[in-house]
Amino acid sequence: MKLFFSAFVLLIGLSTVSFAQKGVLKFKEETHKFGKVPQGTPVTHEFTFTNTGSDPVVISNVTVSCGCTTPVWSKEPVLPGKTGSVKATYNAAAAGPFNKPVTVYSNTEGGSISLMLNGEVVPKK
Repeated sequence: MKLFFSAFVLLIGLSTVSFAQKGVLKFKEETHKFGKVPQGTPVTHEFTFTNTGSDPVVISNVTVSCGCTTPVWSKEPVLPGKTGSVKATYNAAAAGPFNKPVTVYSNTEGGSISLMLNGEVVPKK
């Protein structure tokens, strides 16, 4: 009986820990549409987020799909209820439509989230 009770308490304890809320990134938007962009004119967008969780959020890395996009992000821990940002600049060198992912890695439950930049680079007149 003691073994059953001990196992039951351990199971309840582990369940409680697994449901504990961590830091949560809540972005105002996850996709930004630039529309038509003149060729050779870099464009930048700042994605802002709020930590809606109970623990500080730390962004460990931000990756992009090519060298045509440059990310900059909040390096300090973002406390619960506070805001941070991920800024991405697209160089707009090649004409044509673009759809570029910006992947944010952090200590949140899911571990990563993908943001998107899209638009169309048009030749300068």
